[in-house]
Amino acid sequence: MTDSVQTVYDPDTEKLEKINEDLSVIQLKKGLAFGTDSYLVSAFARPLRKGVLADLGGGTGVISLLTLARNKYRKAYCVEIQPYFADLISRNALLNGLDRRIVSLNRDVRGLAPSDIGGEADMVITNPPYMPAGSGFASSAGEMDDARRENNGGIGDFVRSAASLLKYGGYFTAVYLPSRMSELFSSMTRYGIEPKRLVTVYPDRISKPSLILVEGKKGAAPGLICSRPLIIYSDGTREYTPDMDRIYSEFSFSHMF
Repeated sequence: MTDSVQTVYDPDTEKLEKINEDLSVIQLKKGLAFGTDSYLVSAFARPLRKGVLADLGGGTGVISLLTLARNKYRKAYCVEIQPYFADLISRNALLNGLDRRIVSLNRDVRGLAPSDIGGEADMVITNPPYMPAGSGFASSAGEMDDARRENNGGIGDFVRSAASLLKYGGYFTAVYLPSRMSELFSSMTRYGIEPKRLVTVYPDRISKPSLILVEGKKGAAPGLICSRPLIIYSDGTREYTPDMDRIYSEFSFSHMF
């Protein structure tokens, strides 16, 4: 952490929290907090250490922070449509000494081109809004609502943007809801990103799946590999399973395949 914390952190409206990989993240006190989904997709993404990452729907920048802290990529372009969060990404990068490697772009993913990120990306990662626009009860905070719902583009828009940014043979990685798997997969194949790896995540052994982690490759031939289920908690406890402990230790899903 740099010594400039007081210049980037407003304790009246924001909170400073320590997260994994010895990172500190500024978040809104009344906002979406760093969650398991962001950590899992960051750990799931394959390392391309000399590559460039495009992080679509960056939020607080946590995916870019986590992956660059572990040197999975050389540089990250973190794209966020909401001005407050685009600024927050820059502040979180500065706070963690990653401001020379993370570039915050206050842009709509639907209008991106490779020239916006200095050329084609090697990896695109997204933790997109999960809920269709207008579904459920809207949040009173506009930032929260836009983070949860597809008010600024649906999954097809995020996948289309990923396809336009990726080089041929580049990778796309997403975390999404099992109930919307068909929408994600159909969008990927429509835009030339072939699904290659899939992990289904369960809270415990008796619950329904809560998340899916998907990797695709631009221009690849068909052939999907599914891992065994990832169970987060051991039966009847809040203790992590051996698989989860290993993911937190290694920041990798290699043992799942």
